[in-house]
Amino acid sequence: MCDENGENQAWEAIGYHVDNDDENTSNIHKERPLEKGIVEAINEDDLSLPQSLSNKGLEIDIDGKNNILKVKCDVVIVGSGCGGGVAAGVLASSGLKVLVLEKGNYFTPKDYSSLEGPSMNELFELGGTLSSKDGNMAILAGSTVGGGSAVNWSASIKTPDYVLEDWSENHNLPLFSGNEYLSAMDTVCKRIGVTDKCVAEGLQNQVLRKGCNKLGLQVDYVPRNSSQHHYCGSCNYGCRKGDKQGTDVTWLVDAVDHGAVILTKCKAEKFILVNNKKGSVRRKKCLGVMANVLTENITWRIQVEAKATISSCGALSTPPLMIASGLKNKNIGRHLHLHPVLLAWGHFPDSMYDLKGKTYEGGIITSLHKVLSEEDSKVKAIIETPALGPGIFAILFPWVSGFNFKESMLRYSRTVHLITIIQDKGCGEVRSEGRIKYELDGYDKENMKHGLQRALRILIAAGAVEVGTHRSDGQRIVCSGTNEKELNMFVESVYATGGPMSHEEVWSLYSTAHQMGSCRIGMTEKEGAVDENGQSWEAEGLFVCDASLLPTAIGVNPMITIQSIAYCVAKRIAVILKME
Repeated sequence: MCDENGENQAWEAIGYHVDNDDENTSNIHKERPLEKGIVEAINEDDLSLPQSLSNKGLEIDIDGKNNILKVKCDVVIVGSGCGGGVAAGVLASSGLKVLVLEKGNYFTPKDYSSLEGPSMNELFELGGTLSSKDGNMAILAGSTVGGGSAVNWSASIKTPDYVLEDWSENHNLPLFSGNEYLSAMDTVCKRIGVTDKCVAEGLQNQVLRKGCNKLGLQVDYVPRNSSQHHYCGSCNYGCRKGDKQGTDVTWLVDAVDHGAVILTKCKAEKFILVNNKKGSVRRKKCLGVMANVLTENITWRIQVEAKATISSCGALSTPPLMIASGLKNKNIGRHLHLHPVLLAWGHFPDSMYDLKGKTYEGGIITSLHKVLSEEDSKVKAIIETPALGPGIFAILFPWVSGFNFKESMLRYSRTVHLITIIQDKGCGEVRSEGRIKYELDGYDKENMKHGLQRALRILIAAGAVEVGTHRSDGQRIVCSGTNEKELNMFVESVYATGGPMSHEEVWSLYSTAHQMGSCRIGMTEKEGAVDENGQSWEAEGLFVCDASLLPTAIGVNPMITIQSIAYCVAKRIAVILKME
């Protein structure tokens, strides 16, 4: 809990502070970048909303009898994140009138507080409390203008070559073997200002780099959509410095500059589908979308009529929306991949002067280590660093005793965490809103084990005085005074347990910030929910343009992949509409 000044009395004791110096942000985005195209429902009512939309150049008609506000445009996009933001920018720039529906609110750097509670509540799905149906997986998904790009940890990694090869050869998708997609990645990286340079690393990345160097392991710099001087450790709660280039300050700005309109606090209810004319390739035709405004001061139902309708509300929301609209393709909602994560930690006292700073300072992810298979050099897992504020730390750190908990919190600012991420082969499904089924398979657990063990070895090599995992029994070992054999025995004893509801004696809470694949592209309707243009196999004029499209997990942050696929799909939609 914070006082009226946004301070907590315990922060000083645990060595934590929030960078709330307004002088650092006073000259950033003085004007709201999307102002010319934004209509914020929280500032509207039943009388003003029709006029506000009309003033932005949309064709409005009122059906008072049924309390429906009808809106006409060329393209309606549901969602404004990595997929929707790119699609809006590309399609509006091609001369089409675009309307974006976003269920979250619009924020700029001056609105962000970096406080955990308010930030989670405003920027994440269900305030950051979303989980899998069985409670074994904590799920973070952005829910604001800019979507995941607004809360992404800045990592901007291109689709790995081995993934592109798999998609083109094993999934028979030519898009990923030609210049079109490679060029799209270059265009995306240029638009959002990606650089692989980093002037100064924070404590956690210093530890990862030092440990890898001590062990003779390769560690790479992570490209970021921010400047090389970016030293913000709270970009997961929106970038207060205005340095990170999410869709809210790039692609969506392009969109509103070309006449696009963004309506916030507006949630799609279902797509408007009718029977297509005889002889058509697809049995249904999409005419638009029905939506509800999520504010008490507006009672209108919104009916948007458009030439093209695009679902860009993410891998967890696009499938339920399509199913609720009556679509039946068996791939919708299935093949959901989550890039599961487990954490390892190590304590580095302030007396270790070669490792500078606090765990919450500096760029969140600037370094990365790949755990490779000894047999074929394939990537088994990657090891990176996370953002963990004191509240999340307190929730996740295993409880041993009251005294131990207090001691752990006092060491918070110098307790380094490393995360193990895997390219999951197992998959889950999401067919109704908020009902997410997921289970790791044996192959994934084996890779997770190798990643966790490597993370612990890196922490030990970097000089941690104590290391451990987040296993429910508080699994840990004091490194000082412990011989190498005992340390090795401890590391080798670590494995990927089941989740909290697995009924195992000890368990770990898995987490995910990457969701993908639940409406995957396929060359036939048996292989995917949409074709290579992102168009539904069942409904003409209905497209998907978000993380749902990915044929498989990719094993790294998917932001560049999502935006690059969205760029290709949006370009193709523009061509289709011009032909019509």
